[in-house]
Amino acid sequence: MKKTPLSNCERRFLLRAIEERKRLDGRQSYDYRNVRISFGADYGCCIVELGRTRVLGQVSCELVSPKLNRATEGILFFNLEISPMASPAFEPGRQSELLVKLNRLLERCLRNSKCIDTESLCVVAGVKVWQIRVDLHLLNHDGNIIDAASIAAIVALCHFRRPDVSVQGEEVTLYTPEERDPVPLSIHHMPICVSFAFFQQGTYLLVDPSEQEERVMDGLLVIAMNKHREICTIQSSGGIMLLKDQVLRCSKITGVKVAEITELIQKALENDRKARKEGGKFGFAESIPDQKISAFKMERAPVNTNDVEEQAEEIITKADPPSDVFAKPILRMPGTAQIGEGIENSWGDLEESEREEEEEGNCDDATTSEEQKMETEEISVASKTKKDDDTIVVSDSEEEEVVILEPEKTQKKTRTHTKAKQENSSSKKAFTKKRKKKRATR
Repeated sequence: MKKTPLSNCERRFLLRAIEERKRLDGRQSYDYRNVRISFGADYGCCIVELGRTRVLGQVSCELVSPKLNRATEGILFFNLEISPMASPAFEPGRQSELLVKLNRLLERCLRNSKCIDTESLCVVAGVKVWQIRVDLHLLNHDGNIIDAASIAAIVALCHFRRPDVSVQGEEVTLYTPEERDPVPLSIHHMPICVSFAFFQQGTYLLVDPSEQEERVMDGLLVIAMNKHREICTIQSSGGIMLLKDQVLRCSKITGVKVAEITELIQKALENDRKARKEGGKFGFAESIPDQKISAFKMERAPVNTNDVEEQAEEIITKADPPSDVFAKPILRMPGTAQIGEGIENSWGDLEESEREEEEEGNCDDATTSEEQKMETEEISVASKTKKDDDTIVVSDSEEEEVVILEPEKTQKKTRTHTKAKQENSSSKKAFTKKRKKKRATR
Protein backbone atom coordinates (compact mmCIF):
# COMPACT_ATOMS: atom_id res chain seq x y z
CA MET A 1 0.00 0.00 0.00
CA LYS A 2 1.53 3.28 -1.14
CA LYS A 3 0.31 6.35 0.69
CA THR A 4 1.22 9.82 -0.44
CA PRO A 5 2.91 11.39 2.60
CA LEU A 6 1.30 14.44 4.14
CA SER A 7 3.17 17.70 4.11
CA ASN A 8 4.35 19.21 7.37
CA CYS A 9 1.73 21.94 7.07
CA GLU A 10 -1.12 19.41 6.69
CA ARG A 11 0.21 17.32 9.55
CA ARG A 12 0.43 20.31 11.90
CA PHE A 13 -3.05 21.42 10.89
CA LEU A 14 -4.63 18.03 11.69
CA LEU A 15 -2.80 17.68 15.02
CA ARG A 16 -3.75 21.23 16.00
CA ALA A 17 -7.42 20.49 15.26
CA ILE A 18 -7.28 17.30 17.38
CA GLU A 19 -5.75 19.21 20.29
CA GLU A 20 -8.63 21.68 20.12
CA ARG A 21 -11.18 18.78 20.16
CA LYS A 22 -12.24 19.48 16.58
CA ARG A 23 -12.58 17.10 13.63
CA LEU A 24 -12.70 17.88 9.92
CA ASP A 25 -16.16 16.33 9.45
CA GLY A 26 -17.65 18.18 12.44
CA ARG A 27 -17.88 15.20 14.82
CA GLN A 28 -16.96 15.10 18.44
CA SER A 29 -14.16 12.89 19.76
CA TYR A 30 -16.47 9.97 20.69
CA ASP A 31 -18.94 10.28 17.81
CA TYR A 32 -19.43 7.45 15.32
CA ARG A 33 -20.16 8.11 11.67
CA ASN A 34 -23.60 7.28 10.27
CA VAL A 35 -24.09 3.61 9.42
CA ARG A 36 -26.32 2.68 6.51
CA ILE A 37 -27.26 -0.90 5.58
CA SER A 38 -28.85 -1.98 2.29
CA PHE A 39 -29.57 -5.50 1.06
CA GLY A 40 -29.41 -7.10 -2.37
CA ALA A 41 -32.07 -9.08 -4.18
CA ASP A 42 -30.53 -12.39 -3.07
CA TYR A 43 -30.11 -13.59 0.48
CA GLY A 44 -26.67 -12.99 1.97
CA CYS A 45 -25.81 -9.86 -0.06
CA CYS A 46 -25.51 -6.44 1.60
CA ILE A 47 -23.67 -3.12 1.41
CA VAL A 48 -22.61 -1.32 4.57
CA GLU A 49 -21.72 2.37 4.46
CA LEU A 50 -19.75 3.87 7.33
CA GLY A 51 -19.59 7.50 6.33
CA ARG A 52 -17.96 7.32 2.90
CA THR A 53 -16.35 3.93 3.54
CA ARG A 54 -18.34 1.26 1.70
CA VAL A 55 -18.00 -2.54 1.95
CA LEU A 56 -19.92 -5.16 -0.04
CA GLY A 57 -20.58 -8.49 1.68
CA GLN A 58 -21.62 -11.72 -0.07
CA VAL A 59 -22.17 -15.12 1.58
CA SER A 60 -22.19 -18.43 -0.30
CA CYS A 61 -22.36 -22.09 0.76
CA GLU A 62 -21.22 -25.46 -0.55
CA LEU A 63 -21.38 -29.09 0.56
CA VAL A 64 -17.85 -30.39 1.21
CA SER A 65 -16.14 -33.08 3.23
CA PRO A 66 -15.25 -32.01 6.81
CA LYS A 67 -11.84 -31.67 8.38
CA LEU A 68 -10.37 -34.83 9.87
CA ASN A 69 -10.05 -33.45 13.40
CA ARG A 70 -13.55 -31.87 13.32
CA ALA A 71 -15.80 -34.35 11.58
CA THR A 72 -19.07 -32.92 12.98
CA GLU A 73 -18.44 -29.21 12.41
CA GLY A 74 -18.94 -27.04 9.38
CA ILE A 75 -16.32 -24.75 7.88
CA LEU A 76 -16.25 -20.94 7.96
CA PHE A 77 -14.08 -18.99 5.55
CA PHE A 78 -13.59 -15.20 5.46
CA ASN A 79 -11.92 -13.26 2.67
CA LEU A 80 -11.47 -9.48 2.43
CA GLU A 81 -10.37 -8.03 -0.90
CA ILE A 82 -8.89 -4.57 -1.43
CA SER A 83 -8.43 -3.15 -4.92
CA PRO A 84 -7.39 0.20 -6.47
CA MET A 85 -11.10 0.82 -7.06
CA ALA A 86 -11.41 1.71 -3.37
CA SER A 87 -8.31 3.92 -3.26
CA PRO A 88 -5.34 4.63 -5.57
CA ALA A 89 -3.06 3.82 -2.63
CA PHE A 90 -3.83 0.08 -2.95
CA GLU A 91 -1.79 -2.01 -5.39
CA PRO A 92 -3.55 -4.60 -7.58
CA GLY A 93 -2.77 -8.32 -7.44
CA ARG A 94 -0.75 -8.19 -4.26
CA GLN A 95 -1.47 -8.90 -0.60
CA SER A 96 -0.18 -6.09 1.57
CA GLU A 97 0.53 -6.26 5.28
CA LEU A 98 -2.65 -4.31 5.98
CA LEU A 99 -4.78 -6.87 4.11
CA VAL A 100 -3.23 -9.83 5.96
CA LYS A 101 -3.77 -8.09 9.29
CA LEU A 102 -7.40 -7.29 8.52
CA ASN A 103 -8.19 -10.88 7.43
CA ARG A 104 -6.65 -12.32 10.60
CA LEU A 105 -8.58 -9.87 12.76
CA LEU A 106 -11.87 -10.80 11.05
CA GLU A 107 -11.25 -14.51 11.60
CA ARG A 108 -10.55 -13.96 15.29
CA CYS A 109 -13.58 -11.72 15.66
CA LEU A 110 -16.13 -13.95 13.92
CA ARG A 111 -14.83 -17.51 13.76
CA ASN A 112 -12.87 -17.83 17.03
CA SER A 113 -15.63 -16.10 18.99
CA LYS A 114 -18.03 -18.96 18.07
CA CYS A 115 -20.72 -16.55 16.96
CA ILE A 116 -22.06 -19.19 14.54
CA ASP A 117 -23.03 -22.71 15.55
CA THR A 118 -20.73 -24.76 13.33
CA GLU A 119 -22.20 -28.07 14.52
CA SER A 120 -25.55 -27.14 12.96
CA LEU A 121 -23.75 -27.05 9.60
CA CYS A 122 -23.08 -30.80 9.72
CA VAL A 123 -25.20 -32.91 7.32
CA VAL A 124 -23.57 -36.36 7.66
CA ALA A 125 -20.85 -36.74 10.27
CA GLY A 126 -17.51 -37.31 8.62
CA VAL A 127 -19.01 -37.21 5.11
CA LYS A 128 -20.78 -33.95 4.27
CA VAL A 129 -20.84 -30.55 5.97
CA TRP A 130 -21.67 -27.03 4.88
CA GLN A 131 -18.82 -24.66 4.02
CA ILE A 132 -19.88 -21.04 4.53
CA ARG A 133 -17.78 -18.51 2.64
CA VAL A 134 -17.96 -14.77 3.37
CA ASP A 135 -16.46 -12.52 0.67
CA LEU A 136 -15.98 -8.85 1.51
CA HIS A 137 -15.05 -6.25 -1.11
CA LEU A 138 -13.94 -2.75 -0.21
CA LEU A 139 -15.72 -0.37 -2.59
CA ASN A 140 -14.51 2.95 -1.20
CA HIS A 141 -11.88 3.74 1.44
CA ASP A 142 -12.33 6.66 3.79
CA GLY A 143 -10.83 5.18 6.95
CA ASN A 144 -11.73 2.50 9.54
CA ILE A 145 -11.96 -0.49 7.18
CA ILE A 146 -12.14 -3.09 9.95
CA ASP A 147 -15.30 -1.69 11.53
CA ALA A 148 -17.18 -1.52 8.23
CA ALA A 149 -15.96 -5.02 7.25
CA SER A 150 -17.04 -6.59 10.56
CA ILE A 151 -20.51 -5.04 10.32
CA ALA A 152 -20.89 -6.18 6.69
CA ALA A 153 -19.79 -9.73 7.54
CA ILE A 154 -22.19 -10.22 10.46
CA VAL A 155 -25.08 -8.59 8.57
CA ALA A 156 -24.53 -10.83 5.54
CA LEU A 157 -24.41 -13.93 7.77
CA CYS A 158 -27.65 -12.95 9.54
CA HIS A 159 -29.35 -12.29 6.21
CA PHE A 160 -28.12 -15.48 4.51
CA ARG A 161 -30.32 -18.57 3.94
CA ARG A 162 -28.85 -21.95 3.02
CA PRO A 163 -30.77 -24.61 1.02
CA ASP A 164 -32.64 -27.26 2.98
CA VAL A 165 -31.41 -30.86 2.84
CA SER A 166 -32.73 -34.27 3.80
CA VAL A 167 -30.79 -37.46 4.54
CA GLN A 168 -32.13 -40.97 3.85
CA GLY A 169 -29.50 -43.55 4.63
CA GLU A 170 -26.42 -42.44 2.69
CA GLU A 171 -28.32 -40.32 0.17
CA VAL A 172 -28.32 -36.55 0.66
CA THR A 173 -31.10 -34.64 -1.14
CA LEU A 174 -30.64 -30.92 -1.76
CA TYR A 175 -33.85 -28.91 -2.24
CA THR A 176 -34.25 -25.74 -4.27
CA PRO A 177 -35.89 -22.61 -2.78
CA GLU A 178 -39.05 -23.40 -4.79
CA GLU A 179 -39.35 -26.84 -3.24
CA ARG A 180 -38.53 -25.91 0.35
CA ASP A 181 -37.89 -22.62 2.12
CA PRO A 182 -34.19 -21.93 2.75
CA VAL A 183 -32.89 -22.26 6.31
CA PRO A 184 -31.19 -19.36 8.17
CA LEU A 185 -27.91 -19.88 9.99
CA SER A 186 -27.82 -20.45 13.73
CA ILE A 187 -26.14 -17.31 15.14
CA HIS A 188 -25.47 -17.03 18.87
CA HIS A 189 -24.34 -13.41 19.05
CA MET A 190 -23.13 -10.57 16.82
CA PRO A 191 -19.54 -9.40 17.51
CA ILE A 192 -18.78 -5.91 16.14
CA CYS A 193 -15.42 -4.14 16.00
CA VAL A 194 -14.91 -0.57 17.24
CA SER A 195 -11.63 1.25 16.50
CA PHE A 196 -9.89 3.94 18.58
CA ALA A 197 -7.05 6.16 17.32
CA PHE A 198 -4.48 7.60 19.72
CA PHE A 199 -2.43 10.74 19.15
CA GLN A 200 0.68 12.10 20.86
CA GLN A 201 1.42 8.87 22.76
CA GLY A 202 -2.10 8.30 24.00
CA THR A 203 -2.87 11.86 25.12
CA TYR A 204 -5.79 12.29 22.71
CA LEU A 205 -8.37 9.69 21.69
CA LEU A 206 -10.73 9.56 18.70
CA VAL A 207 -13.43 7.03 17.89
CA ASP A 208 -13.90 5.82 14.28
CA PRO A 209 -10.92 7.61 12.68
CA SER A 210 -11.17 8.84 9.10
CA GLU A 211 -8.56 8.24 6.40
CA GLN A 212 -6.73 11.53 7.06
CA GLU A 213 -6.75 10.95 10.81
CA GLU A 214 -5.26 7.48 10.32
CA ARG A 215 -2.28 9.05 8.57
CA VAL A 216 -1.24 11.13 11.60
CA MET A 217 -2.22 8.73 14.42
CA ASP A 218 0.40 7.11 16.65
CA GLY A 219 -1.49 3.91 17.51
CA LEU A 220 -4.74 2.01 16.97
CA LEU A 221 -6.83 -0.08 19.37
CA VAL A 222 -9.55 -2.42 18.03
CA ILE A 223 -12.07 -4.02 20.39
CA ALA A 224 -14.63 -6.60 19.21
CA MET A 225 -17.64 -6.93 21.53
CA ASN A 226 -21.26 -8.11 21.43
CA LYS A 227 -24.32 -6.49 22.94
CA HIS A 228 -23.89 -8.58 26.12
CA ARG A 229 -20.63 -6.65 26.75
CA GLU A 230 -18.53 -9.72 26.13
CA ILE A 231 -15.14 -8.91 24.59
CA CYS A 232 -14.53 -11.25 21.65
CA THR A 233 -11.06 -9.98 20.67
CA ILE A 234 -8.81 -7.00 21.25
CA GLN A 235 -5.81 -5.84 19.28
CA SER A 236 -3.40 -2.92 19.69
CA SER A 237 -1.02 -1.75 16.96
CA GLY A 238 1.38 1.16 16.56
CA GLY A 239 3.80 0.45 19.37
CA ILE A 240 2.27 2.77 21.99
CA MET A 241 1.93 1.97 25.69
CA LEU A 242 -1.65 2.15 26.98
CA LEU A 243 -2.70 2.35 30.59
CA LYS A 244 -5.34 0.16 32.16
CA ASP A 245 -7.70 3.10 32.63
CA GLN A 246 -7.47 3.95 28.92
CA VAL A 247 -8.39 0.40 27.92
CA LEU A 248 -11.33 0.34 30.36
CA ARG A 249 -12.61 3.64 29.06
CA CYS A 250 -12.40 2.34 25.48
CA SER A 251 -14.28 -0.84 26.45
CA LYS A 252 -17.12 1.20 27.97
CA ILE A 253 -17.39 3.30 24.82
CA THR A 254 -17.36 0.09 22.76
CA GLY A 255 -20.30 -1.34 24.75
CA VAL A 256 -22.42 1.72 23.98
CA LYS A 257 -21.54 1.81 20.28
CA VAL A 258 -22.07 -1.94 19.83
CA ALA A 259 -25.53 -1.78 21.38
CA GLU A 260 -26.52 1.03 19.01
CA ILE A 261 -25.15 -0.76 15.94
CA THR A 262 -26.78 -4.09 16.93
CA GLU A 263 -30.16 -2.41 17.25
CA LEU A 264 -29.67 -0.79 13.83
CA ILE A 265 -28.81 -4.18 12.28
CA GLN A 266 -31.89 -5.85 13.76
CA LYS A 267 -34.16 -3.08 12.48
CA ALA A 268 -32.67 -3.32 9.00
CA LEU A 269 -33.15 -7.12 8.93
CA GLU A 270 -36.74 -6.79 10.17
CA ASN A 271 -37.60 -4.17 7.54
CA ASP A 272 -36.14 -6.32 4.77
CA ARG A 273 -38.07 -9.36 6.03
CA LYS A 274 -41.35 -7.41 5.98
CA ALA A 275 -40.68 -5.98 2.52
CA ARG A 276 -40.00 -9.43 1.08
CA LYS A 277 -43.07 -10.89 2.73
CA GLU A 278 -45.40 -8.12 1.55
CA GLY A 279 -43.89 -8.09 -1.95
CA GLY A 280 -42.80 -4.45 -1.74
CA LYS A 281 -39.52 -2.83 -2.62
CA PHE A 282 -36.40 -4.51 -1.34
CA GLY A 283 -32.78 -4.76 -2.35
CA PHE A 284 -30.48 -2.13 -3.78
CA ALA A 285 -33.29 -0.77 -5.99
CA GLU A 286 -34.95 0.64 -2.86
CA SER A 287 -32.09 3.07 -2.31
CA ILE A 288 -32.32 4.50 -5.86
CA PRO A 289 -34.65 7.52 -6.00
CA ASP A 290 -37.38 7.70 -8.63
CA GLN A 291 -37.80 10.36 -11.29
CA LYS A 292 -34.18 9.93 -12.41
CA ILE A 293 -32.49 8.36 -15.41
CA SER A 294 -30.74 5.81 -13.17
CA ALA A 295 -34.01 4.57 -11.65
CA PHE A 296 -35.05 1.02 -12.52
CA LYS A 297 -38.73 1.87 -12.79
CA MET A 298 -41.22 4.62 -11.98
CA GLU A 299 -44.39 4.41 -10.00
CA ARG A 300 -47.51 4.01 -12.11
CA ALA A 301 -49.63 7.14 -12.37
CA PRO A 302 -53.39 6.57 -11.92
CA VAL A 303 -55.44 7.16 -15.08
CA ASN A 304 -59.13 8.16 -14.86
CA THR A 305 -61.12 6.38 -17.58
CA ASN A 306 -64.54 7.81 -16.63
CA ASP A 307 -66.44 9.97 -19.14
CA VAL A 308 -64.03 9.04 -21.93
CA GLU A 309 -66.74 9.15 -24.63
CA GLU A 310 -67.97 12.59 -23.61
CA GLN A 311 -64.44 13.98 -23.62
CA ALA A 312 -63.80 12.49 -27.07
CA GLU A 313 -66.99 14.09 -28.45
CA GLU A 314 -66.00 17.48 -27.07
CA ILE A 315 -62.57 17.22 -28.68
CA ILE A 316 -64.13 16.28 -32.03
CA THR A 317 -66.60 19.21 -31.95
CA LYS A 318 -63.89 21.72 -31.05
CA ALA A 319 -61.52 20.47 -33.75
CA ASP A 320 -61.39 22.02 -37.23
CA PRO A 321 -63.45 20.35 -39.98
CA PRO A 322 -61.49 17.95 -42.18
CA SER A 323 -60.25 19.15 -45.55
CA ASP A 324 -61.76 17.99 -48.88
CA VAL A 325 -60.87 14.43 -49.67
CA PHE A 326 -61.20 12.70 -53.02
CA ALA A 327 -64.03 10.20 -52.81
CA LYS A 328 -62.77 8.09 -55.70
CA PRO A 329 -59.23 7.14 -56.61
CA ILE A 330 -57.62 8.98 -59.53
CA LEU A 331 -56.05 6.68 -62.10
CA ARG A 332 -52.90 8.32 -63.38
CA MET A 333 -51.48 5.35 -65.25
CA PRO A 334 -52.58 1.77 -65.64
CA GLY A 335 -51.67 -0.08 -62.46
CA THR A 336 -51.37 3.10 -60.32
CA ALA A 337 -53.85 5.12 -58.28
CA GLN A 338 -53.97 8.12 -55.96
CA ILE A 339 -56.26 8.50 -52.96
CA GLY A 340 -56.57 11.76 -51.03
CA GLU A 341 -54.43 14.84 -51.38
CA GLY A 342 -50.73 14.97 -52.03
CA ILE A 343 -48.20 15.21 -54.79
CA GLU A 344 -49.05 13.57 -58.08
CA ASN A 345 -47.59 10.17 -58.69
CA SER A 346 -44.64 10.05 -61.10
CA TRP A 347 -44.52 6.30 -61.56
CA GLY A 348 -46.09 6.55 -65.06
CA ASP A 349 -43.29 8.81 -66.34
CA LEU A 350 -40.73 6.44 -65.01
CA GLU A 351 -42.39 3.51 -66.77
CA GLU A 352 -42.40 5.36 -70.14
CA SER A 353 -38.72 6.19 -69.86
CA GLU A 354 -37.94 2.59 -69.00
CA ARG A 355 -39.94 1.38 -72.03
CA GLU A 356 -38.05 3.75 -74.39
CA GLU A 357 -34.74 2.49 -73.06
CA GLU A 358 -35.83 -1.13 -73.61
CA GLU A 359 -36.92 -0.40 -77.22
CA GLU A 360 -33.59 1.26 -78.02
CA GLY A 361 -31.76 -1.72 -76.58
CA ASN A 362 -33.85 -4.14 -78.70
CA CYS A 363 -33.08 -2.17 -81.90
CA ASP A 364 -29.36 -2.23 -81.20
CA ASP A 365 -29.50 -5.99 -80.57
CA ALA A 366 -31.39 -6.50 -83.88
CA THR A 367 -28.82 -4.56 -85.95
CA THR A 368 -25.89 -6.39 -84.42
CA SER A 369 -27.53 -9.77 -85.00
CA GLU A 370 -28.19 -8.98 -88.69
CA GLU A 371 -24.60 -7.88 -89.23
CA GLN A 372 -23.36 -11.10 -87.66
CA LYS A 373 -25.64 -13.15 -89.96
CA MET A 374 -24.31 -11.42 -93.09
CA GLU A 375 -20.72 -12.00 -92.11
CA THR A 376 -21.37 -15.69 -91.47
CA GLU A 377 -23.10 -16.04 -94.89
CA GLU A 378 -20.11 -14.49 -96.70
CA ILE A 379 -17.73 -16.80 -94.91
CA SER A 380 -19.84 -19.82 -95.82
CA VAL A 381 -19.90 -18.79 -99.53
CA ALA A 382 -16.12 -18.41 -99.62
CA SER A 383 -15.64 -21.82 -98.00
CA LYS A 384 -17.89 -23.47 -100.63
CA THR A 385 -15.88 -22.00 -103.51
CA LYS A 386 -12.67 -23.36 -102.00
CA LYS A 387 -14.09 -26.84 -101.82
CA ASP A 388 -15.43 -26.82 -105.35
CA ASP A 389 -12.30 -25.55 -107.01
CA ASP A 390 -8.76 -24.63 -106.15
CA THR A 391 -9.16 -21.15 -107.60
CA ILE A 392 -10.16 -18.46 -105.15
CA VAL A 393 -12.46 -15.71 -106.38
CA VAL A 394 -12.53 -12.58 -104.27
CA SER A 395 -15.08 -10.00 -105.23
CA ASP A 396 -14.07 -6.44 -104.43
CA SER A 397 -17.08 -4.84 -105.95
CA GLU A 398 -18.64 -1.74 -104.47
CA GLU A 399 -22.03 -3.40 -104.44
CA GLU A 400 -21.04 -5.89 -101.77
CA GLU A 401 -19.68 -3.15 -99.50
CA VAL A 402 -22.90 -1.21 -99.88
CA VAL A 403 -24.88 -4.29 -98.96
CA ILE A 404 -22.95 -4.74 -95.71
CA LEU A 405 -23.48 -1.14 -94.64
CA GLU A 406 -27.21 -1.25 -95.47
CA PRO A 407 -28.65 -4.45 -94.01
CA GLU A 408 -32.29 -3.39 -94.54
CA LYS A 409 -32.09 -3.80 -98.40
CA THR A 410 -32.51 -7.55 -98.71
CA GLN A 411 -33.17 -7.57 -102.50
CA LYS A 412 -29.69 -6.30 -103.40
CA LYS A 413 -28.21 -8.92 -101.18
CA THR A 414 -29.90 -11.76 -103.07
CA ARG A 415 -28.91 -10.26 -106.50
CA THR A 416 -25.28 -9.99 -105.61
CA HIS A 417 -25.23 -13.57 -104.42
CA THR A 418 -26.81 -14.80 -107.70
CA LYS A 419 -24.30 -12.80 -109.81
CA ALA A 420 -21.42 -14.31 -107.92
CA LYS A 421 -22.83 -17.79 -108.52
CA GLN A 422 -23.23 -17.14 -112.29
CA GLU A 423 -19.64 -15.86 -112.60
CA ASN A 424 -18.39 -18.92 -110.76
CA SER A 425 -20.30 -21.29 -113.05
CA SER A 426 -19.11 -19.51 -116.25
CA SER A 427 -15.49 -19.61 -115.13
CA LYS A 428 -15.82 -23.32 -114.37
CA LYS A 429 -17.21 -24.02 -117.92
CA ALA A 430 -14.39 -22.08 -119.60
CA PHE A 431 -11.82 -23.94 -117.57
CA THR A 432 -13.26 -27.34 -118.50
CA LYS A 433 -13.28 -26.44 -122.29
CA LYS A 434 -9.60 -25.52 -122.17
CA ARG A 435 -8.75 -28.87 -120.58
CA LYS A 436 -10.63 -30.77 -123.29
CA LYS A 437 -8.79 -28.92 -126.08
CA LYS A 438 -5.39 -29.73 -124.52
CA ARG A 439 -6.25 -33.40 -124.25
CA ALA A 440 -7.42 -33.49 -127.89
CA THR A 441 -4.18 -31.96 -129.15
CA ARG A 442 -2.15 -34.53 -127.19
